[in-house]
Amino acid sequence: MTALVLAALFAFPVAWTIIGSFKPVTEANASPPVWWPSFFSLENYAKLGGSGSSLGLYITNSLVVTLMTVVITTVVATLGGYAFARFRFPGKKTLFGLTIGMLLVPYPALLVSLFTVMIWFGLTNSLLGLALIYSTFQMPFAIFMMKNSFESVPDEIVEAGELDGCTKITALPRLLLPLVAPGMVTVALFAFLAGWNEFIAALVLLNDNDLFTLPIALVNAQNGPLNTIDWGALQAGITVTMVPAIVLFVALQKYYVSGLIAGSGK
Repeated sequence: MTALVLAALFAFPVAWTIIGSFKPVTEANASPPVWWPSFFSLENYAKLGGSGSSLGLYITNSLVVTLMTVVITTVVATLGGYAFARFRFPGKKTLFGLTIGMLLVPYPALLVSLFTVMIWFGLTNSLLGLALIYSTFQMPFAIFMMKNSFESVPDEIVEAGELDGCTKITALPRLLLPLVAPGMVTVALFAFLAGWNEFIAALVLLNDNDLFTLPIALVNAQNGPLNTIDWGALQAGITVTMVPAIVLFVALQKYYVSGLIAGSGK
């Protein structure tokens, strides 16, 4: 019973937002609130593209940035985690400590420095530059996750692969990647959520309306007459933003849980 009550409490804001996104404009902004729309309207969704570009373009930009973030983070973190877990080299513990120490640095505190670096490389107002920033801040946690995932693989499996002719390099794609797939899925899922929902870096780095991601468009769409908040358009934008994340999380939930507990019993 307690679980049902908690589930209802968590589900209510989601359901309220989705229903509110289909309310007519007058009912979406009514006070006191209208609990159920008199008819379902798509007007709030149409407003999302009213700030200069189409909703489809904003979604495409967010998808491009997010996919680049997922690929860069997963590939680099897998290689880095494998190196920390299976190789010995001078300064290994110090380097890993510095990598994890990056988690202690507040994200907004580095944006000005990162913006300067992006200017040097000509990556301002660029979706690639934005993806590189997202990947950078995802990397410490991602490498930590992948290191734990590789360390959770029994040494006997690696030794058996070496007896069959695998080196430490060839063992990674042929033997270890299938075994650490839950950790990779976890890293990819966190990278997806970060790239899909992030707002501050996109606001600082992008100034071309045609390159805006969905969170930036969401802020533009929420402004109503006399600087009031257009709750209908805001709820429509939130719905568009959260549906892909919910679907992806539900689809990959079992891998996500397995990845989070990887190495916990070691």
